[in-house]
Amino acid sequence: MRPVPDLPGMKILVCGLPGSGKTTLASALAQALGAVHFNADVIRATVNRDLSFSVADRIEHARRMGGMCQVVVDGGHWAIADLVCPTAQTRFAFGSAYVIWMNTISSSRYADTNALFEPPQTVDLMITNWAYKLEDVVAAILAVVSSSTDRYAVFTN
Repeated sequence: MRPVPDLPGMKILVCGLPGSGKTTLASALAQALGAVHFNADVIRATVNRDLSFSVADRIEHARRMGGMCQVVVDGGHWAIADLVCPTAQTRFAFGSAYVIWMNTISSSRYADTNALFEPPQTVDLMITNWAYKLEDVVAAILAVVSSSTDRYAVFTN
């Protein structure tokens, strides 16, 4: 797929439990859109290495990632972040975005994250399984984010 240069930039948050497919989807979507991709694990290991996994630091991590994405969007480009964003507070700290919830697993290998995780109350797109080809999911998302009328979709089986 080629980048979509005729669309204005947008901030996209791909959230969900560890192991749900966030990075896989975000990487493919970033390539298709020509977007800047911010992976939470990479950002935590570099820019945010001063943060722990406390609730307060998870909120700060989300705030910083949302801020980095916003700088990219303010420059007229697409920005995609994939991070757990486990609570309403972390999603609020990230800021306004097109939210894709990877609701593909019921628990992760991290007990502390499982205990903390609150499913988002409002999302723009929810993916509940990987029964589809990645390129088909990306194509459908591109169609949705480029439409001014249909901005919500659910991928279920």
